[in-house]
Amino acid sequence: MNNLWHTPSGMTRRHFMSHLAGSSAAAAASFTMGSSIYANVDELKKKRRSAIMLWMGGGPSTIDMWDMKPAASNGGPFRPISTTGDMQICEHMPLMAQQMKHMSVVRSMSTREADHERGRYYMHTGYVPNPNIEHPSYGSVLSHELMDQRPELEIPPFVSIGGASTGPGFLGMAWSPFSVTSNGRVRNLEMSMENSRLMQRMAALNMIEQDFAKRTRDLPASEHSKVLKKTFDLMSSDQMKAFKVTEEPEEVKERYGTNGFGQGCLLARRLVEVGVPFIEVNLGGWDNHADLHTTLKDNKLPILDKAMSALVEDLEQRGLLQDTVVMWMGEFGRTPNINAGAGRDHFARAWSCVVGGADIKGGLAVGATSSDGAAVETEPFSAEDLMTTVVKGLGISTDKTFTSKNGRPMKIAGGGKIIRELV
Repeated sequence: MNNLWHTPSGMTRRHFMSHLAGSSAAAAASFTMGSSIYANVDELKKKRRSAIMLWMGGGPSTIDMWDMKPAASNGGPFRPISTTGDMQICEHMPLMAQQMKHMSVVRSMSTREADHERGRYYMHTGYVPNPNIEHPSYGSVLSHELMDQRPELEIPPFVSIGGASTGPGFLGMAWSPFSVTSNGRVRNLEMSMENSRLMQRMAALNMIEQDFAKRTRDLPASEHSKVLKKTFDLMSSDQMKAFKVTEEPEEVKERYGTNGFGQGCLLARRLVEVGVPFIEVNLGGWDNHADLHTTLKDNKLPILDKAMSALVEDLEQRGLLQDTVVMWMGEFGRTPNINAGAGRDHFARAWSCVVGGADIKGGLAVGATSSDGAAVETEPFSAEDLMTTVVKGLGISTDKTFTSKNGRPMKIAGGGKIIRELV
């Protein structure tokens, strides 16, 4: 998908460019350039909450990472190590072990979708797919609820880095994820025309869009106009500096890792600083039906360990973690049994997620699975429970209710229960 804000009903970049190129240049510019918000980060970050989702597409093997079973025959070759929290984790995440006082592991996740697409939708929305309704993603919901804390924000409130996220559903395309690469680049958005000419064309286009929306009183037309305005704000705002990860000192870029996920996590920190309420950073490649442990040891875990630990440490040192929830999750876990290909298969009945920051307690292991990891032995938690806890940790009312387009009331985060140990 090449949508500017990634959503099935969104406006494509090509669509936007065709509008811009074809509009009249007769109207005078009436837009004001964004003020230098980025230069006043310390003042603006006060009393602003944000969330970062680290999305592990494919279904990570949490039994080899966060809830290890070294005594079980199916436990695998990795050994557990102590952490700064009240838990042990995989030996191949030594840097993250030093940051676990800030993060907690929910080991009793038990969900219902072991198919990639259905699991992805469920873990992003709290609902199973339904052909009659498109549910908003957590990114859309949380950015919608947190946006009133940053009226100065000119760039999109929901940014997806390194891959597409799930759309805004009935909340509307103004809350769609804005997709960028890990170095902050928005494909096909670079402009070659002079700034004065751009301003004239945008002014003309804005007048046309507003007039059309007034005459038709059409919601899609109104939403379309909002997206155009957001696009212009993005292109002209000083806050665009947040996307320039390449300007970071070399030692900082190296600390996060010079791969896509590492630089994506660094970009997430920069976006939190400038006031973006929700950022998703994608790291795929976790569907390890074969050669699981070699892939984890030599590739996935070193990348994850370096980037995630740097993000948590950096947020804490800059005073941002107290207002920022960090979540780590995939669509499900992997089977306790190791298959004939030396991998693990899809498994949703018992697995782990990691969460911390803002008002969520760190350093805890919540819940427990059986000695072989095949079943949850304590209270099970769902996607709705995890995200309701995140909502609580961000200071958002868990009683908030939305109304879908067909008139159905829907509680925030699917109406899950709060994981009391964490807040």
